[in-house]
Amino acid sequence: MTELISVRRLAIVLLACLTACAAGQAPQSADLPDLPRLQRPADLPKSGRLLAIDPERSSVRIHVFRAGRAAQLGHNHLLTAPKMAGLVWLPGPGLTGAGFSLELRLDELALDPPAQRAALGPGWESVISAESAAATRLNMLGQANLQAERFPSLRIRSLQVIGELPKVAARIEVELHGQRQALWVPLQILLSGEALKASGAMVLRQSDFGITPFSLLGGLLAVHDELLIEFDLGAFQQR
Repeated sequence: MTELISVRRLAIVLLACLTACAAGQAPQSADLPDLPRLQRPADLPKSGRLLAIDPERSSVRIHVFRAGRAAQLGHNHLLTAPKMAGLVWLPGPGLTGAGFSLELRLDELALDPPAQRAALGPGWESVISAESAAATRLNMLGQANLQAERFPSLRIRSLQVIGELPKVAARIEVELHGQRQALWVPLQILLSGEALKASGAMVLRQSDFGITPFSLLGGLLAVHDELLIEFDLGAFQQR
């Protein structure tokens, strides 16, 4: 019991130090460029359909999982994207030549929205104060992790799209932290009139993008290298 109390006290001290360090590493969002305005790319033919992703009908959820020998003292985290921009290109009735792009700003990510966090289940039952959430968010965006001031955006674009609606496989390129990685992801796509809905998930390893996952004291408190990203996107044809 004494050993457990000592570990808990140590964790409190470490988290306090982390909060103090994070406070001095806040990205300067005013210096970051706005997302590009949506428009028909010049290299696309006039025929076909161009749809714009609607952030009001879309969601991107990034799950960060606790790790380390004292993982029970840490928290699983949820990052959400209230804003995003993207395009979907459908050249014809099939998927031949189809493509899409998506971009969101890291400095606009929200950390641990209480209602969404509570809905995830027992692994997210721990209560995180507003002060702790703010400090954790700053640390994630700061120089020791995502470096959002230098690399402000997460960008995704399709390289190849195959399958038959509603089941689709897409080879995508992910740009994060100044590096790019390609991977295949499964998608569920529903197309109705001028509206499109797409959902899917993927796993990214932070280390694949030159990011060192958070860790303290040789891994006593840490997060897993793998990030689970889930998304539900709504897009509508542009006029």
